[in-house]
Amino acid sequence: MIGYLALGSNMGDSLKNLTAARDRLDQLEGVTVLQSSKLYETDPYGPVAQDDFLNAVLQIECQLPAEMLLAEIHRIEAALGRTREIHWGPRTVDIDILLLGDLAMDTPQLTIPHKELTKRSFVLVPLQDVYPDENLLGRPLTEWITASGNRSEVRKSEKVW
Repeated sequence: MIGYLALGSNMGDSLKNLTAARDRLDQLEGVTVLQSSKLYETDPYGPVAQDDFLNAVLQIECQLPAEMLLAEIHRIEAALGRTREIHWGPRTVDIDILLLGDLAMDTPQLTIPHKELTKRSFVLVPLQDVYPDENLLGRPLTEWITASGNRSEVRKSEKVW
């Protein structure tokens, strides 16, 4: 099934961190990275003072169950130095499952579609680069971006991967 993953980093060499995460995801058995969005620089989200983020979205082909994909994502994040000490704090890499086929689930560990997907322009703007449909969850993607109210916080990066 086709899925979409959001990647973000604001610690260390963010470009290197995102590239390593993308490469490790593509090396997972049962996962193929099909497309990568452009890179975007984004103001940090939440109440913690920190550096700007580098964000992107990947389109993947995934044969893994959602829970197994999440476990693999957590392994990749840990291998790249991610710790979970401060909610909405700085991180070497953050990988979120946004969409996975037409799967809808809500468990304590995982919610798909991602529960904050339509509120975050730092996810919606790069998603627009790789999402083939005009509509997302019954509404034009451009309307979700406008409704997020934080489009101005997302800037196309000069960095490329």
